[in-house]
Amino acid sequence: MKAFVFPGQGAQFVGMGKDLYETSTLAKELFEKANEILGYRITDLMFAGTDEDLRQTKVTQPAIFLHSVITAKTLGAEFNPEMTAGHSLGEFSALVAAGAMSFEDGLSLVYKRAMAMQAACEKVPGTMAAVLGLADEIVEEVCASIPEVVVAANYNCPGQLVISGSIEGIDKACEALLAKGARRALKLPVGGAFHSPLMEPARIELEAAIAATTINKPICPVYQNVNAKPQTDPQTIKANLIAQLTAPVRWTQSVQNMVADGATSFRELGPGKVLQGLVGKIAPGVEVG
Repeated sequence: MKAFVFPGQGAQFVGMGKDLYETSTLAKELFEKANEILGYRITDLMFAGTDEDLRQTKVTQPAIFLHSVITAKTLGAEFNPEMTAGHSLGEFSALVAAGAMSFEDGLSLVYKRAMAMQAACEKVPGTMAAVLGLADEIVEEVCASIPEVVVAANYNCPGQLVISGSIEGIDKACEALLAKGARRALKLPVGGAFHSPLMEPARIELEAAIAATTINKPICPVYQNVNAKPQTDPQTIKANLIAQLTAPVRWTQSVQNMVADGATSFRELGPGKVLQGLVGKIAPGVEVG
């Protein structure tokens, strides 16, 4: 069975999508429609901006979404998923590509999500750290032992887990995790504590927007981050999308469940090849591309 997967924040690069714009009439139409919806020419920043331009949350998230979704749409009949999934932001790309949301609604939600997350970061400072070389259970135990807010945020692959929380909490957790034998506990250059309780202001802000958005039954199951399970019910998809902002991204578990349900090949659509690497580590026997 064929699975298509979509990357999250961090996969952006200058020049992303330029080839699509120049070689596909459909892609050009969709990019121009995106410029109208957003009220600024995101294509200028994607194709010829600076790294700094692309690091702005209000640019990064829509840019990755656009690259991923437009890539899927330009594949035509080649885009024939039997299941899809996306990492964090990528879940919105997966849902739009699978027909659960319109392109316009998906882009609007992604932009609102980016702005709400940025506002939450400014309201409640926080950070994240990548932990390498420890079992998930040990990382979870250490996080639970820290008095400040620290939680497991991204289950990326076995031996690679990202934690999220207050700056003081993350500092204490990194120290404790290194003492427990972590190969590395490295703070990430991010603006906030994504996928942690500190994102609650963003979750509240986005809840109304998601509730008001039309969600259709997708053409195939979408494995959602919150519980790593296949979903086709519009109401369940909405509830999981709302919960996603403060809940961990269960990527390891999602890929394991997809393989258990019959996935034999994974194709990543979007900038970069981050998910190809993660899928290869989670399920060494499958085809990735």
